[in-house]
Amino acid sequence: MASILSTQGIVKQFGAFRALDGVDISVERQKITLIIGPNGSGKTTLVNVITGVYKPESGKVFYMKRDGRAIDITGWPPHKIFAVGIVRTFQIPQVFQKLTVLENLLAVARGQRGEGVISALVKNWVKEEEELAKKAFSILKAVRLVDKWNTPANLLSAGEMKLLELARALMAGADLIILDEPIAGVPIDQAHEVFKIVRDINQQQAVTFLVIEHRIDIAFKYVDYVYAMASGRIISKGLPEEVANDPKVREVYIGG
Repeated sequence: MASILSTQGIVKQFGAFRALDGVDISVERQKITLIIGPNGSGKTTLVNVITGVYKPESGKVFYMKRDGRAIDITGWPPHKIFAVGIVRTFQIPQVFQKLTVLENLLAVARGQRGEGVISALVKNWVKEEEELAKKAFSILKAVRLVDKWNTPANLLSAGEMKLLELARALMAGADLIILDEPIAGVPIDQAHEVFKIVRDINQQQAVTFLVIEHRIDIAFKYVDYVYAMASGRIISKGLPEEVANDPKVREVYIGG
């Protein structure tokens, strides 16, 4: 199956410090790809380059659209990358804390004509709003938050907050979702639940995931392919069991 995202020779420097040193990755469409590595290895910097937060000194980022066209998105601003279907979440969830779960989803829905003065007058926006609500409830059911639809986001548990971010990404029409530490600070039982839901969405809705996660004892059970990073470079790649048994990974990440 073709890649949905690839990087070629990405180099990113901060002064004299080279945070990324020629990074090549390929994310297969409709799979879950994991990036691991110790703190400072370059994982988040790579995601920031992919999503337009940083511009690389050299290298390219390519994205394969649903129509089969490959586009060079290197250096695009974040809003433009979001518009083509790449949505990221954050280690600390970036949700509207005082809005309800449902309101959080409706706030990120694309193309709401009822919000525009002219379009609200000439379009049947009421019906569109109803369709958006139906879509939101369908997504909440998929992430198992439907019973929390009227709960303010600030009353959710840590695991539920992570699932709300996932739901918002789906509501925004993401084709590729980048999850930054989706189980950070989440109790172990909820952590497994989060990854089970990610896997279900991946399989049932054909959404591709690129995940950064430190808790590899949990994450390895649910992903298809793994990249290990250290000192701004890819040091190992392959199936989870292959990377887990790589001596280089044990030395720099697991501790020998």
